[in-house]
Amino acid sequence: MFMFLDFFLPLYLFFSGVVVFVSNRKHLLSVLLSLEFIVLSLFIFFFIFLSYMNFEFYFSLMFLVFSVCEGALGLSILVSMIRTHGNDYFNSFSLLMC
Repeated sequence: MFMFLDFFLPLYLFFSGVVVFVSNRKHLLSVLLSLEFIVLSLFIFFFIFLSYMNFEFYFSLMFLVFSVCEGALGLSILVSMIRTHGNDYFNSFSLLMC
């Protein structure tokens, strides 16, 4: 019973993060937060899976390193967008304007 709950909770968190990511596209910050939520749920799933299979946790450490790198990249894009356009609305900028 607990094994089912241990695998069901991270999958539920993942799909709720995907629903938020797909439905809310007004602000860049909310999209970045939903992506970080998805990454956190995947980390929990990998950690539980690796602990049940008695594997090393080296992969989870590498996953955390890459997730921190993508979070820093997303924040740098957010800061540059706010500096150039003044806000983080998706509809306030166009890819045709340089």
